[in-house]
Amino acid sequence: MVEIKTDASLDAMREAGRVVATALAAAQKAAAVGVSLRELDEAARAVLTEAGAGSPFLGYRPHFAPTPFPAVICASINDAIVHGIPDGYRLRDGDLVSVDCGATVDGWAGDAAVSFTVGTPRPDDLRLIETTRQALAAAIEAAVVGARLGDISHAVGSVGRAAGYGIPADFGGHGIGRRMHEDPPVPNEGRPGRGLPLRHGLVLAIEPMFLAGGRDTYITDPDGWTLRTDDRTRAAHSEHTVAITEDGPRVLTAP
Repeated sequence: MVEIKTDASLDAMREAGRVVATALAAAQKAAAVGVSLRELDEAARAVLTEAGAGSPFLGYRPHFAPTPFPAVICASINDAIVHGIPDGYRLRDGDLVSVDCGATVDGWAGDAAVSFTVGTPRPDDLRLIETTRQALAAAIEAAVVGARLGDISHAVGSVGRAAGYGIPADFGGHGIGRRMHEDPPVPNEGRPGRGLPLRHGLVLAIEPMFLAGGRDTYITDPDGWTLRTDDRTRAAHSEHTVAITEDGPRVLTAP
């Protein structure tokens, strides 16, 4: 069931979104050659603790997962697309890092992700990251009252396909509110003018994820969580929690 939020609920979700933005900034600031992924998780965890926020990631176990998720961020490196588990891997010069983070404040959730490079960047990685950002910006621009869900999906897919990138099948954004994952699903490709009408108070986590090799297929690591490109090319991921309002899209996870 799709839940429409009140204006007071949107304000409450904005507080969760501020925590997410701060945690992502802390993780990115901590990222440097030689730093472990576990240390990035610790940096984000410290932000959540100081804010008195909970983590919708920690202990989360969807139907496909063999174990509960053990961290407050997902940290996906190079050919990992999403859901990477922060472990003892130490960042190397030129790594492409995608960090996804959520927070709950007073029962409301926020969810966002950012991709960046460590050390000396590869030009192809910078282009890939920038394209996910452009797709997210285009999708947010399409998230207006009177449009339809397919307009958001079409905006994401059009940007990614024009750049020659793959889009992982069956993975995309989602509704968000009291729970991190709510209806409706938000595919990263779709037909404009189709799907759910966008109303004031609908909140969506919009998250383009593109694969540099141009393929839409992926594999799952033995940990049961990490999705990885099956051709070992790199991937990037950008995400914001966005409220549709009569005044235009409101990015709840903006810094």
